[in-house]
Amino acid sequence: MPIIASSALPSTPAETDRATLLARIPDLATGIAKEAARRDLERELPHEAFRLFKEAGLGALRIPTTLGGPGGSVLDYIEMIMTIGAADSNVAHALRSHFNFTEALLLNPNGAVDRTQLARVLGGKLFGGAHTEQGTKRPGEVTTRLTKSGESYRLNGRKWYATGTAFADFASFSARNDEDQLVSVLLPVDRKGIAILDDWDGMGQRLTASGGVLLDDVEVLPHEISTRGLNTLVGRHTSTLRQLHLAASMAGAVRGALREGTEYVRRQARSAAHSAAETANADPFVQKILGEIAAGSFAVDTLIRESARALDRTVEAFAGDDPEALEAALVESALTTARTQIVASQLALAAATNVFELGGGSATSRHLNLDRHWRNIRTVLNHNPLLHKARVVGDYYINGTTTHLEEGKVF
Repeated sequence: MPIIASSALPSTPAETDRATLLARIPDLATGIAKEAARRDLERELPHEAFRLFKEAGLGALRIPTTLGGPGGSVLDYIEMIMTIGAADSNVAHALRSHFNFTEALLLNPNGAVDRTQLARVLGGKLFGGAHTEQGTKRPGEVTTRLTKSGESYRLNGRKWYATGTAFADFASFSARNDEDQLVSVLLPVDRKGIAILDDWDGMGQRLTASGGVLLDDVEVLPHEISTRGLNTLVGRHTSTLRQLHLAASMAGAVRGALREGTEYVRRQARSAAHSAAETANADPFVQKILGEIAAGSFAVDTLIRESARALDRTVEAFAGDDPEALEAALVESALTTARTQIVASQLALAAATNVFELGGGSATSRHLNLDRHWRNIRTVLNHNPLLHKARVVGDYYINGTTTHLEEGKVF
């Protein structure tokens, strides 16, 4: 069934002070965390969480002060995603398209920033999108058509993986035009003919609205059309950023497993029948397992922060006039994020599995819904072929090959 898009939700103008914005994140996360386990069980989309996010004005975090924004770094933004992810990794994940959009906006290679879109971001609007399609021979193939119709155009097709679009005000969609060129259109989500479908059936990340969008004879105006290019310098940077955003969502889920596992031990877990300890919180094996989960969470966070710093260095290189330095920074940030994902994936899955070693049968209670952390982590990791990623890293170290690191695609 189509769901109502959130463009009717009020938007809050961006706060221009970085410190003020960052200080709002803990309270925002607390609000998002309320009823998170229940929402997952009942498959209730987190519209209220996105209302809180808009109200906090954090959608403009990455806009620099020179453009009227708070000037938050990539590290600031990724820290925020990890914090939100600890509250509900669905919400963290569903913000990915928005921050991909804002990153491309602030790094416009022509130096001519789209003031219309900038004003929308600063005004609190959120951006989503869907480019993938089902039923094609290979990922990335596009059958959606944009055809000329008088002074405007008409868009027809069906998209998939529309993560976050149900909570957005605007969304981008890829299509083939009459000349069979790949283009992108940016439209308000409440335009006639756009139906956002709540049909995502994955075992995890169930509340990201990552299913389909039906585009039925949607009117598109000429100024809403642009060309797409993943292999541009900005496209390569935002591709790595999207990868790291997913990893940060995963890191949040690990934090969530640690927090809820600790609460479970303190509140209700019992020591095993053969344990020498009277209570679970005094059981050395329970303490050991929880310590390992905490260490895994710390390691994942640390790796992701290092990747965020590499992306901040790439942003700095964009501001310079040294093409070789920029190329080196792009390759290094892609490589750093790839290495992070390979290791962090193993640590995250182990942590989310071991949370069940903290107690007996009660740890599997549907009421606790601790398994959602493993399901969410596994689902996020399925967005990226980790075996191929490791091969790419190995090929780089052995042969210096950078082919896939330069593509701007998910590898």
